[in-house]
Amino acid sequence: MGNKRSSKNIKLLIILSFLMFIVGIVIGIFNLEKVDNKVAELTREEEQFVEKDTIDAETIIAAYTPRREIASQEVVSRYARAREREMYKRLDEITISKDMDLTVRCNVSRDDFIALMAGVRADTSGFFEQNAGTIYDLCEKYEINEIFFCGLISAESGWTIADNHRRTHNYISLMGSGGALLKFASVEVGLEKAASTLHTNYLSERGRFYYGKTLEAVRTRFCPVNPGWTNLVYGRMQQII
Repeated sequence: MGNKRSSKNIKLLIILSFLMFIVGIVIGIFNLEKVDNKVAELTREEEQFVEKDTIDAETIIAAYTPRREIASQEVVSRYARAREREMYKRLDEITISKDMDLTVRCNVSRDDFIALMAGVRADTSGFFEQNAGTIYDLCEKYEINEIFFCGLISAESGWTIADNHRRTHNYISLMGSGGALLKFASVEVGLEKAASTLHTNYLSERGRFYYGKTLEAVRTRFCPVNPGWTNLVYGRMQQII
């Protein structure tokens, strides 16, 4: 009788031990999954941190490293766009006045200026839209306000660019010694001659015809016989913006 009871107790103990073993395995698996999930979560957070840190570091590199040494073009482009937003005004922030300094640029980006000129309804010939990039570059090179430069061209050549100005590529009525329009080889050459002449002779303090940097000051030497020239040019400038 005692042997039977002892045998039953042993079997019960074995069964209980087996059940506890199974439960332990289940709990272990569950805890292992939790650990794996936690490790995965921490890994993702670390990867995000590393990625952000890398982007910030690359942005700094983009600011101070010569372009040919920068590894990530995407970072360079992102940095350039951010810098452009900081450096330039929006088109709706452009202001003009009759007394403005004609050597102060509009401070808008090249792409925005091209878009601005593409929207000028008075530009019926498309001349200003087609040459907006060249005009922007020349105004940057010779320190001329872009709106003034276009307004002057329009005032002298008309929005359609009159035939005599179109044939000579002389867009601001530069005259030779005989009183005839000077002739230039191409649109680009004519526009550059116009910009360089304005800068050197009329808008630089040591210029031959310098009288000041406002519209009226330029008119005094550029077009002394026409007192309405200032209003004409300024009216064309207003048509642009």
